[in-house]
Amino acid sequence: MKKISLVLFVLPMVFACNNGSSGSVEKADSANNAKSDTTATTHNNTMDTTSSQNKMTGTMSVDKSTSEFMTKVADVGMTEVKLGQMAQDKGSNQRVKDFGGMMVKDHNAAGDELKNLAGQKNVTLPATVSNDHQKKIDDLNKKSGRDFDKAYMDAMVDGHQSTVNDFEKASKNTKDADVKAWIDKTLPTLKMHLDSARAIKKALK
Repeated sequence: MKKISLVLFVLPMVFACNNGSSGSVEKADSANNAKSDTTATTHNNTMDTTSSQNKMTGTMSVDKSTSEFMTKVADVGMTEVKLGQMAQDKGSNQRVKDFGGMMVKDHNAAGDELKNLAGQKNVTLPATVSNDHQKKIDDLNKKSGRDFDKAYMDAMVDGHQSTVNDFEKASKNTKDADVKAWIDKTLPTLKMHLDSARAIKKALK
């Protein structure tokens, strides 16, 4: 079982914000839009100098789509940790509990890496989960026993599949070499999480 050495978060993570997010994520995206500098990553020969200048002037060294990807991953990662903690407490199946523990460990580690990367790129990340994700956390918390186990694993499968898709798309589209390297390093762990979630979901039927 591989340990995430980068962010996801990734975390891998659940409940991808396909329909957008609100609250803290919107605030982070708004802050990033205000300091967006889409030209910084287009000139590889001057990237180091530009990155230093961006930190001093308060602009980002990644484009808007990349910063939005990073805020989304941060949101999903924090959600994964909260849900993982819940699974450890409320899960009635040991495999569900163990999966929740893996999510907490991996996503906490990934979250720290993402924060470091965001700091280098002057990207603002959300401090708390989005309103949409908090609602899903609250809804899941109302369940117990086998109902909780099944609902949690359903969410893990759906969320990780969406996150894997987001990472694969971002890997192709981001212009920032550092972000791409992180994505490509994290992606295998996310796929491993997805495979594990599918196996547990199948065993619960």
